[in-house]
Amino acid sequence: MKSKLLLHVNKLCVSFRHEGSWVEAVRDVSFDVERGKTLGIVGESGSGKSVSSLAVMGLLPLRQTSVAADSIQLNGSKLSLFSDEQMRQIRGSKMAMIFQEPMTSLNPVLRCGFQVAEAIRTHQKVYKKEARKKVLDLFRKVKLPRPEQNYKAYPHQLSGGQKQRVMIAMALANEPDLLIADEPTTALDVTVQKEILLLLKDLQQQTGMGMIFISHDLAVIADIADKVAVMHKGQIVESGTVTEVLENPQHAYTRGLLACRPPLNIRLTRLPVVREFLENKWPGGISEMHSELAVRENDRSIAHQLLYRRKPLLKVENLQTWFPVHNVFFSRDKSYVKAVDNISFEVFPGETLGLVGESGCGKTTLGRSILRLQEPTQGVVSYKGVVINKMDKSTLRDFRKKLQIIFQDPYSSLNPRMAIGDAIMEPMKVHGLNGKYSQRMDKVYELLEQVGLEAEHYRRYPHEFSGGQRQRVCIARALAVNPELVICDEPVSALDVSVQAQVLNLLNRLKKEFGFTYIFISHDLSVVRYMSDRVLVMNNGKSEELAEADFLYENPQTEYTKKLIAAIPGRR
Repeated sequence: MKSKLLLHVNKLCVSFRHEGSWVEAVRDVSFDVERGKTLGIVGESGSGKSVSSLAVMGLLPLRQTSVAADSIQLNGSKLSLFSDEQMRQIRGSKMAMIFQEPMTSLNPVLRCGFQVAEAIRTHQKVYKKEARKKVLDLFRKVKLPRPEQNYKAYPHQLSGGQKQRVMIAMALANEPDLLIADEPTTALDVTVQKEILLLLKDLQQQTGMGMIFISHDLAVIADIADKVAVMHKGQIVESGTVTEVLENPQHAYTRGLLACRPPLNIRLTRLPVVREFLENKWPGGISEMHSELAVRENDRSIAHQLLYRRKPLLKVENLQTWFPVHNVFFSRDKSYVKAVDNISFEVFPGETLGLVGESGCGKTTLGRSILRLQEPTQGVVSYKGVVINKMDKSTLRDFRKKLQIIFQDPYSSLNPRMAIGDAIMEPMKVHGLNGKYSQRMDKVYELLEQVGLEAEHYRRYPHEFSGGQRQRVCIARALAVNPELVICDEPVSALDVSVQAQVLNLLNRLKKEFGFTYIFISHDLSVVRYMSDRVLVMNNGKSEELAEADFLYENPQTEYTKKLIAAIPGRR
């Protein structure tokens, strides 16, 4: 009879060589994984959770890394005793890993089915035809739609959730005893995330494999793990069953991680940050923090009465943005993707209107259509009574000072060859703002300070910053032209929950200071609810419902909205 214990890690230490010296990334980390059970490892970026798992897999670069441990045992065998060739055989057959970003893990020039079949043929002596049959069976097992077509598809032809299913199929191809899932749902819709979590749990029950699930979000860990280890600065600061850790957290860092995600049962004036818990700002814990930061219902009601007495700032009337798919020979008929299909709403000065829905629902296209970054097919968009659709290019270019956008991925929206100070100054030059170069430079320093960065960051490049810092740079660049309305397109979807809280607080603080109006786009209803006065739910290009944020959350009117709310991680 096999032992329940599958993986045993004792006093793991990992250091990296940096500029001639060694930097410790993981120190004295110990944990166990049992068969059929899931260990959740949670912490912020840089906490050491992924490095620990890569060390177990033997995937860290040998020349730049020092890995030491009293013992790492899989199925009772010490991994340190195996040769490189034996470890290659163990990886994929006995233990496998699902990485965070499937697009960078899959080869873009090879078909998805071929890549999974290659993993099978590497470890099993089977012919191509049998490998193909196994791959199709796996695609059905992971509930990938249209297995035959997707076998031949390239990675870029699949959605994020579908690519992640291909990665899961590849990891399970040789029925490993241990599966390591490294942030497999971070940038996915909440509904797709829920499907992936349920899929992994279902596959675990079928195969009895042990699993390590890595995340920065304790709410996600609550939905899948049996035990949890919380990592901070390379060490495990707290561990136990999910119930023990989530319901009665002992370490200040754990309490901070739990508190910085927008709560589901109370509205706060701002989100707490981890640092405040580490500094013991609330000795009474999360309940004391909620008591201090809670928004009084009457205050919100009065604020909304004043807000909606004013004339709308932006009016969108029967907006359509359709994309032609193909022309049929000898026919006038066209097939269209109706990304935005007859949408109407108003945005009031000082309001934050939330746009929520799954990927592909049309919310980003709607935001781009309002700014005419994507030309609408039909409908009217007017700002303070001026119709944006009818503006010529010169007028529109000058008008865009008033309307700005913050994109989802800060790294791809910044020029990697341009210092961030120059990137922030660029829109000032385009619109002829802030006078001479020295005045513009002073303005850049002022903006850096306003978004929580330092003057010394001016000459640094995007790759030298964390994700949260890069997003602050993009916010500063949007502020450089003194806009009145800012469209925030998924600005925090790929950030740690702790960094996410900081960016959301920053956006709200800037809104108060400068009187901004926001359209806040996200697939995460808990974040949208926290940020928004009203929420517009989109589905397949159409409006599902529009209501005050708290009312919509408590009283969803459509089945689609109910599904989105039910998919929020950690919801019971």
